[in-house]
Amino acid sequence: MGGTLTFAPLLPWPVLAAVATCAAFLLLFALWRGLNGWALRGLAVLALFGALAQPSIQTEEETPLSDIVLLVDDRSASQTLPGREDQTDAALRRIAAEIAVLPNTELRRATVPDDLGNAGTLLGATLTEALAAEPRGRVAGVVVVSDGRLHDPEALPDVPAPLHLLLTGRARDWDRRLVIQTAPAFGIIGEETTIRLRIEDSGAVPASVGQMAMLTIAIDGGQSRQYTVEVGQDLELPLVLEHGGQNVVQFTLAETPGELTTRNNAAVVQINGVRDRLRVLLVSGQPHAGERTWRNLLKSDAGVDLVHFTILRPTEKHDGTPVSELSLIAFPTQELFLEKIDQFDLIIFDRYAARGILPAAYFENIRAYVERGGAVLVSAGPEFATVESLWQTPLGTILPARPTGRVFSEGFLPRPTELGLRHPVTAGLEAAPPVEGDQDAPHWGRWLRQIALAQPTGEVVMKGLNDSPLLVLSRAGEGRVALLGSDHAWLWDRGFEGGGPQLELLRRIAHWAMKEPDLEEEALQAEVEPGTLSLSITRRTMQDSIGPLTITGPDGESETLTLPEVEPGRFAMLWEAPSAGLYRLTQDDLERVVALGPASPKEFENPVASGEDMAVVLAATGGAEKAVEDGIPALRRVNAGRPAFGRDWIGITPREVYDVTDIRRDALLPGWAWLLLAAGFSVAAWLLEGRRKRLAA
Repeated sequence: MGGTLTFAPLLPWPVLAAVATCAAFLLLFALWRGLNGWALRGLAVLALFGALAQPSIQTEEETPLSDIVLLVDDRSASQTLPGREDQTDAALRRIAAEIAVLPNTELRRATVPDDLGNAGTLLGATLTEALAAEPRGRVAGVVVVSDGRLHDPEALPDVPAPLHLLLTGRARDWDRRLVIQTAPAFGIIGEETTIRLRIEDSGAVPASVGQMAMLTIAIDGGQSRQYTVEVGQDLELPLVLEHGGQNVVQFTLAETPGELTTRNNAAVVQINGVRDRLRVLLVSGQPHAGERTWRNLLKSDAGVDLVHFTILRPTEKHDGTPVSELSLIAFPTQELFLEKIDQFDLIIFDRYAARGILPAAYFENIRAYVERGGAVLVSAGPEFATVESLWQTPLGTILPARPTGRVFSEGFLPRPTELGLRHPVTAGLEAAPPVEGDQDAPHWGRWLRQIALAQPTGEVVMKGLNDSPLLVLSRAGEGRVALLGSDHAWLWDRGFEGGGPQLELLRRIAHWAMKEPDLEEEALQAEVEPGTLSLSITRRTMQDSIGPLTITGPDGESETLTLPEVEPGRFAMLWEAPSAGLYRLTQDDLERVVALGPASPKEFENPVASGEDMAVVLAATGGAEKAVEDGIPALRRVNAGRPAFGRDWIGITPREVYDVTDIRRDALLPGWAWLLLAAGFSVAAWLLEGRRKRLAA
């Protein structure tokens, strides 16, 4: 408790200052003239000034407040390594007991949670939140019990008191880990891609540990390969992706006796296999309205290189036009269909008629190209029903349907078949009409010509007039063949009778022929839901039923599931995994490998205990790093400005803060007393002056 002098002036301070200035000038004038009683009149003016300023004594009632010591308990995953939990518990008990016996000191606890979503140890955020909940003026110290490995050092707050780190772990700890330095997100199928990695040792590595390590590599959970590599050297691993879509590459480092943990001995890299620019050869038998549709479709895809030739005049037509004027570029048939045919991913025959431009040997080579894994798409026009049909060439042996010779030139509505509702080429097309239904109901626009097809050997996914096959898909050897029995798909592009999904349908047909993974009839897919340990599992099939799904986890344990059917030919469910790792999904003859979460959690990237991440904040607050292994230090109270740690102790700084519970203000003198003083001094000055005048007389 203390008293301070305060004022409550009756007039504003500028007015009082002006009055005081005038009084001072008058007193100086009286002094200069030698007038008697000037000093008493000055005291009278001061008394009047006191009456106007109203001085008072202010006293405060104070209640001392306790100091707060914050004890931070790190319970992140790296603290579960051998011995650290016991060290943490012992340090917490000792510090809590010492704080309990300190006078006027309270303990506050904060816990760093276990790893959330592979974010690592968020010690900085925990400490910031804990300090924000307490009055900073009362915080006398902070004690953190941790291995020192935090993943948000930038979030460490400005601590108003000494911060000390009690470091768990052992001085002899060491570890060997696998580090992926660079890995591409995408790779070109069939071309070499490179992954850079490194094997590192950290901590007190024994001299007996060799500098060579065994590294195992497996792609998509297949047969693994082992390599002996050198520790501490950057390694470049060349890989060739063999299929499109996701490729999962798993690296496993053999355990070395004595290392701290094996949780960082594995890594998973997911590379999406993509084709280098798809090369398509489009051969139009003659100019027609639908030719531009195919060209626009293929040219709009930035990933497609298109080579397009249109036959403007058949060989039997002789009108005297010089050969040099027939086209801008000569049709290099031998180069395209013999020498470089394997460079194309897809060959499209658009209303092509066999009129002798391509000899039979070329069609034999095209058939062999398909059987080796190539693709052919035939968009049939009226010529397909004549003797000039591609069916009459050696290519006819792999075409999935035979022309009957009839051409229907009347309107009809293209519809998906029952099989087409399951096939990825035609399933889910926007506003698709039902398989059977009223022709007058809302539907796609009609087409006006269809080539009659019979004896289909492939999958009929669309039907036309009189339920005859319209779109037939099949396989030939390693390749694929698609046959579209109409050249009027372009009517949808023009919006005839409302149009239809022309672009999407033709794109799917072309990409199915080129073996796009997303358009496979039989497929097992698994996608990781972002930020969770959930798998979205989808099975696409042309069958009515599927077998059970077996999921094998990273620990070798298996679980069998039954997928429910959500759409025709599509079975799906959301599955919650018990932990992160590499999971193998098997169903019927399909297999899928997916990495769920990190193979090496962030908590174990560098598990050797160290206070280097907190060194700056320790130095800034005058705190210390003490190893629990060397003994738990005692806790002392030290004055501000003095060293806050010693050989076997750490200190906190008492803040000596208090809470004001009451304020009392007492006037120095009442108003009447000031006036009485002023009157007394004035009378005394008058009497003094009168006496001196009488003496002078």
